[in-house]
Order: sequence, then structure tokens, then C-alpha cells
Amino acid sequence: MKWKKLGKIFDPREHFLSNNCFEFAQSPQALVFDNYIRIYFSTREIDGRGKYLSHISFVDMDKYFQKIIAVSSSTVIELGGLGCFDEHGIFPMNVVRVKDKILGYTTGWNRKVSVSTDASIGLAISTDDGVTFRKIGEGPVLTSSLHEPFLVGDAFVTVYGDTYHMWYIHGTKWVKGTSAKGPDRVYKIAHATSKDGVSWRKEGRQLVEDKLLDECQALPSVIHFDNKYHMFFCYRYASDFRTNTSRSYRIGYAYSTDLVNWIRDDDNVGIDVTKGAWDSDMLCYPHVFEMDGNIYMLYNGNDFGRFGFGVAKYES
Repeated sequence: MKWKKLGKIFDPREHFLSNNCFEFAQSPQALVFDNYIRIYFSTREIDGRGKYLSHISFVDMDKYFQKIIAVSSSTVIELGGLGCFDEHGIFPMNVVRVKDKILGYTTGWNRKVSVSTDASIGLAISTDDGVTFRKIGEGPVLTSSLHEPFLVGDAFVTVYGDTYHMWYIHGTKWVKGTSAKGPDRVYKIAHATSKDGVSWRKEGRQLVEDKLLDECQALPSVIHFDNKYHMFFCYRYASDFRTNTSRSYRIGYAYSTDLVNWIRDDDNVGIDVTKGAWDSDMLCYPHVFEMDGNIYMLYNGNDFGRFGFGVAKYES
């Protein structure tokens, strides 16, 4: 594969965002309209206790990624109430257009005591072309279960035929390391199906084989072209990844012909860090989509998207 990087296209520090958010534009996710593209992302505010809260914002851009048309300045979706799964933030939100509605699959997270956080997947629906979303309920549509005990999130949903497919991640264990931030998490990519987009049946297995010891796999994104299903995701070591750039996120790749068996092929992913650039230390949170006959990848670079996101175009 060959990707041509088009550069960083959005920096949250240069814009007024809703909810007093001032930096981070993580996990960019595209919704294509006739004359422009809307890109949702997760940004952050600091609450009265000095803790982060994650909110969803969006930016509208022309289809050449050259001009910013508008940036959301009001709340796209409310956080959960006291004790809810999404009380402390939504990161990320994947959007899919179904008939006259836009479905937003959210990863809601809340703080814990012995470990840093837990997460589940919720669903919200927009009837105003994706400007605002309203949750279908206060609880999640996919959450922890007997063999997936925590950290269910990072949903990517698409419809093939009459079946909704969701690729997501779930935690497998927490690792007690030397980090001042506490135990580190390990999570893997899994798959679920649904007939209505609300009630889901988990496949119950890890889809993509590990490349690293205690590998963390995050944010799967699946697209069909050239008679194959192509999955892009990011992966890293479980520990010492925040400051050791050799252990931080990179883009991984797997392909399938039947949506069942996935063959990992990172050597042919065609995109990597660029020395001296905004993405010199890491590549993370990819989102691959088609627009006007071309295939693009939105992604974050250094510091997990603190300073924005960029785009690459698939060339071969």
C-alpha cells in the first residue's frame, strides 16, 4: 500500500470549542456530505477539580481539506449523569448514516478507584444532519460481559446487506507497572453483529493476532475495496509508551475476504511516522473512509492528538 500524507489539517488550539475545551482533537471520524465533510473528534475540558472531561466536537471542511467552513461551538452530545457509564467523557464517537438518521456510537468512560477508568459503548441518534445527538437511553448498548470484563469501546459500525457489523475493543487485563499513573491496560479487537443496531451479539474472540508482548490494539476502522475488507487500527506496548516513542502507537493493518478470518500484514500498511514532523513520535486513532472515489485516512500524531489531526490519501 501507499499513502500520501497531506499534512495536519486541524489544530484545536486555534479555535473556540464548546464546553470550554482548549486542546486535544482525538479520534477524527468522517461524515461526508455533498459539498463538504464533517469531522467529529473528542476534545477536553478541565473540571473544577483539575480533571479532564472528554466532549465531542466537529469541524466542517471543504473536500480538499484546505478550508475550514465551521467549527461546532455548542454541545454536540451531553455527557452522562451521576454514576452513568459516560459521566466523565465520550471518546471516541463513530458516526454512520442509516436512511434519514445519523447514528453515533459513543465510547463513554468513567473514573475508577483501583484503576484509572472503565468504558462501554452507547448509542445516540441525530435527526438534524449530525449537529446534535440525543442518546436512546442512559445505559450502553454494548458493555462488559463474562469473558470481556472491562473497557469495551472504540466502536466502528457499518452495514453490509441487512446486518450491522461492529468492530470494537475490550480489555483483557490490567498490568501493574511502574507508571505514576497506575496500572496499564491491555485490550484487543473483537466483532459483534446486529439486525437493528441496538441489540448486539458478540462473536467472542480476538480477531487480529498480536505482534507485541502485551500488545494493545485500538480503534479498528474497516473499509471494502479491491475485493477485500481492509482493517486499519493502532497498536502499542502496554507500558512505557507515553515517553518512549519506540513503544508508542503505530498503525496496524489486517485484511479479510469473508469478515471472519483476518490476516495481519503490518509490513504493507504503507504509512509510518515522519521524522521532525507533527507525527514524528506516534501515529494513532486511524479512520479510513471513501469520498468521491478516493480513500482517505484521518489520524492523530504526537501526544495522542493533543495538537490536532491530519489526513493521508490512498494512492495504490
